[in-house]
Amino acid sequence: MEIKVGDMAPDFQAMASNGEEIKLSDFRGKYVVLYFYPRDMTPGCTKEACSFRDHYEQFKELDAVILGVSTDSLERHQKFVEKYSLPFLLIVDENHEICEKYAVWKLKKSFGREYMGIERSTFIIDKEGKIVKVWRKVKVDGHVEEALQFVNQLAGNS
Repeated sequence: MEIKVGDMAPDFQAMASNGEEIKLSDFRGKYVVLYFYPRDMTPGCTKEACSFRDHYEQFKELDAVILGVSTDSLERHQKFVEKYSLPFLLIVDENHEICEKYAVWKLKKSFGREYMGIERSTFIIDKEGKIVKVWRKVKVDGHVEEALQFVNQLAGNS
């Protein structure tokens, strides 16, 4: 089922890159930037993660938390965080359960081959746990700035 603006964000419990179990509902009272990406250490995903890293303090000032989700293992997430000094949590979704809850687990095509994978997507969740913005088929260039601008407006700044 497609997730849309106005829906309550589906809660989940999963292992995070810090080695702790977290729940989405743990972040109620803050804005959440929940972004889904295909793979750690790949060019587009690294560029996106580093862009979130570079704007991390600005999101934090707006009372926003960044959470990245992919199907990579805890060990791979930890290496990715370490290699690129990522200051936010990456969520382990090896069984793609969270991806399915957010309808980002899709049939993809590459070089004539079909396979299931993550459609790069970002969800902004308000302090009450409601989806207030959805981007699907995200293009990395300029996306983090666009998300930051949206959270800025949400927080009442212009």
